[in-house]
Amino acid sequence: MKILIQNGRVIDPASGFDQACSIALAAGRIVGINRVPPDFAPNRVIDAAGCYVLPGLVDLAARLREPGHEHEGMLESEMAAAVAGGVTSLVCPPDTDPVLDEPGLVEMLKFRAEKLHQSRLFPLGALTRNLAGEVLTEMAELTESGCVGFSQAEVPLASTQVTQRALQYAATFGYTVWLRPQELHLGKGVAASGPLATRLGLSGVPVAAETIALHTIFELQRSTGAHVHLCRISSAAGVELIRRAKADGLKVTADVSINSLHLTDVDIGFFDSRARLSPPLRQQRDRDALSAALADGTIDVLVSDHTPVDEDAKTLPFAEAEPGATGLELLLSLAFKWSQDSGIPLRRALSAVTADPARVLGSALGTLQASVGQIVEGGVGDLCIFDPAAAWTVHGDALRSQGKHTPFLGYELPGRVRTTLVGGQVAFDRGG
Repeated sequence: MKILIQNGRVIDPASGFDQACSIALAAGRIVGINRVPPDFAPNRVIDAAGCYVLPGLVDLAARLREPGHEHEGMLESEMAAAVAGGVTSLVCPPDTDPVLDEPGLVEMLKFRAEKLHQSRLFPLGALTRNLAGEVLTEMAELTESGCVGFSQAEVPLASTQVTQRALQYAATFGYTVWLRPQELHLGKGVAASGPLATRLGLSGVPVAAETIALHTIFELQRSTGAHVHLCRISSAAGVELIRRAKADGLKVTADVSINSLHLTDVDIGFFDSRARLSPPLRQQRDRDALSAALADGTIDVLVSDHTPVDEDAKTLPFAEAEPGATGLELLLSLAFKWSQDSGIPLRRALSAVTADPARVLGSALGTLQASVGQIVEGGVGDLCIFDPAAAWTVHGDALRSQGKHTPFLGYELPGRVRTTLVGGQVAFDRGG
């Protein structure tokens, strides 16, 4: 299949390339940028006039809910949501049922995803067996089966000794450990500690739940030399600790969710369970610090934190509702909105969802390392055509994800994905 994309503004944040030109694709690869090979005869021409042609998005936090939670999401629905949001590569955590702690489970999941011919799937393996926090998994075997790192998902590690052993082992073989900094006992509340949680009578999660965990992780990094990716930072104090850790030369990267970047605890409103999230939404000063940290690179990556939740689990009293929100289809529009609202250069906003997450994955991408999250000749044809003028209102029934709940329901967002290509093939086309 040969495809020619013409009349679009091609933006590659990795290289700084930004100009109106054509892109030619053949046999799943980009064969021409700003020049069409003389013998190129396309099977399809896509007119991208008025649109941005971007690298396919790389999302480092997307739960697909399969296996084990098919009532909340299935590979078919969530992969369809991914390509509808321009996401061509995604990382899923290991908290499925059964947990991704055996090579056979990982291979099965990857095989099923590949059969759909949509987004590329990069699973995280469980750091400990059954995420129980006691016995380390066989990281080498899980890596061979396709895991790009190791995580406890939302399950905090109770034992500092187990954390130390995990980081020692990972450092020895060059694996990355993905941790959500959350102290076990302080992190059991349902809303961020503060005046609003007190007024609503909701149990609080103090900032210390994040900072105590960060202090522990950084001290163990100093002794082990491990590479740690910090998932979904939520506080200003956490940002400052990461800034210091990077200045000290620790091998640390971090991400923030679209929810924490745009919303605060005030958005809980009158016990709106759609805003029941993990980590919880914090105060305005925290959101401002997260935005500034993402802008200056202290926080590397913006993620959707896609967690589809079914109707029965979400339409409960706030404290009883299952945390999570759908996000794959909102990621690019909300990155664009952040750029507009904050005056952040468009290139930085786009880099946070393309080149920078690909950099975090690094060598775990294997042969794809040189082209995922980028637009380069000879690279894979993973592209997203985005119409910046196509404002749209978020309605649950229009989302392709099986999860219809998000705190952004009813929001008007700027810009929408029109077409997504994965491996040089059209995986999604909105038409028009």
